[in-house]
Amino acid sequence: MNITVTRGSLTDFDCEVLLVGHFEGSKVPEGDACLLDEQCDGIISELIDKGDFEGKLYTSSVLYTRGSIPGQRILIAGLGKKEEFNLEKLRGIFSKAAQRIRSFNITQVATSLDFGETGFAIEDMARAAAEGALLGLYRFTPYKTLEEDKKGEINEFIIVEDRAGLLEDISKGAQTAEIISRAVYCARDLVSTPSNDMTPSILAHRAGAIATEANLKFEALDEAAMGRLGMNALLGVASGSAEEARLIIMEYNGGGKEDRPVVLVGKGITFDSGGISIKPSEKMDEMKSDMAGGAAVIATIKAAADLKLPLNVVAIVPATENLPGGRAYKPGDVLKTMSGLTIEVKNTDAEGRLILADALTFAKKYNPAAIIDIATLTGACVVALGDYLVGMMGADKELKKEISSASDATGEMVWELPLWHEYDELIKSDVADIKNAGTRAGGTITAALFLKRFVGDCPWVHLDIAGPALLSTDKPYIPKGASGIGVRLLVQFLIDRSQAPHVSHP
Repeated sequence: MNITVTRGSLTDFDCEVLLVGHFEGSKVPEGDACLLDEQCDGIISELIDKGDFEGKLYTSSVLYTRGSIPGQRILIAGLGKKEEFNLEKLRGIFSKAAQRIRSFNITQVATSLDFGETGFAIEDMARAAAEGALLGLYRFTPYKTLEEDKKGEINEFIIVEDRAGLLEDISKGAQTAEIISRAVYCARDLVSTPSNDMTPSILAHRAGAIATEANLKFEALDEAAMGRLGMNALLGVASGSAEEARLIIMEYNGGGKEDRPVVLVGKGITFDSGGISIKPSEKMDEMKSDMAGGAAVIATIKAAADLKLPLNVVAIVPATENLPGGRAYKPGDVLKTMSGLTIEVKNTDAEGRLILADALTFAKKYNPAAIIDIATLTGACVVALGDYLVGMMGADKELKKEISSASDATGEMVWELPLWHEYDELIKSDVADIKNAGTRAGGTITAALFLKRFVGDCPWVHLDIAGPALLSTDKPYIPKGASGIGVRLLVQFLIDRSQAPHVSHP
């Protein structure tokens, strides 16, 4: 779907459907809904007066203009209560409205962002509305062969504004939304692709194509190169698979040569059977999503380049399968990491922290201003926080504040869990420096404490996305399946950091 911004009035705009909003509890239409009402003999007012449309959040009603204006239909969307209105709700409103419009097999929609006084900047409203529409219309159809599963796409989404002084801000917001939403699409596509078509080498190939398109520096280390670096934890996880592992490295240099980069590290397990410590068969098909963290950082660096952000970013994805086999690593094995630390393997299904250990050690060679890792790391995080919250842990208060601020802006909600150092005892090993699994209690925290061993003194935050990476039910602008969680959060973090630059060089 293409998003365009044009000057004009909805009352004069020839389009299949005109989208406007109405607040719950308001007795009269406001903003451009009022203008349309005046030109259409009060059809919106009549709908409201008779109680047939109350403006409740995410509801909508369709009216036919019958030639009174060039537009053929009006879809009036419920905005909910004005005192509760915010940008997160606006994303959901435009998503639900766009989904309903698509169900009519309508290909073109024009809208206005004038709902009366809301208190939000027009650029932010344009971005939220466009994000909601784009993200809510996402569908993954490459494996669908029946035409009825593919029909009904909106081709054009037009934001109409009569006030010339607002057009630039609206265009900027819409363009930002389109770039970020395309990045989310990229992440969702990568996660949704079945693992027979998303092996580590295929993921590396896809990342390379993205890097070429975005003019990024790209490298994918093979197992021989990783062996020379001493990445035996990553290679240990890979040992049970016939598919070779890869270490994907993407670099965006939008800042100065002396500026230290932000390094994003994403877990890239393209399929996780649990290895020798094999998982139950129920829902094992969903383990193609265990590379959602890797997909998020690939998509994030793509968006940073497309937005031309003035900072340096590195994305690192350790990519492998975790399978049982004759050469697979086993419980009781000891692996020596790139850092030199040794790890006793207690559970081969705690593999994510093993591959991240080597990737985080590798990340330090960039002398980063900050390291953020993102991973579908622990089932314990789902138990603690449910399906919708991201678990956040870290060693740097300011970095955690930046992530929290980006969370508030994007609606990708994080919740901080403590790095309780008394729990370090739970991952001490009798035969090695540390072990890769402690007790069931506090599993998310002990996993983060494990990772902390490999980041040193660098400002660092760990994001556990085990819950929200793959959803079993729809959310307002996240269709069931791969969510693309983390992309908008990390991109907003980078936008904010680029606008208020830190001291990023020695």
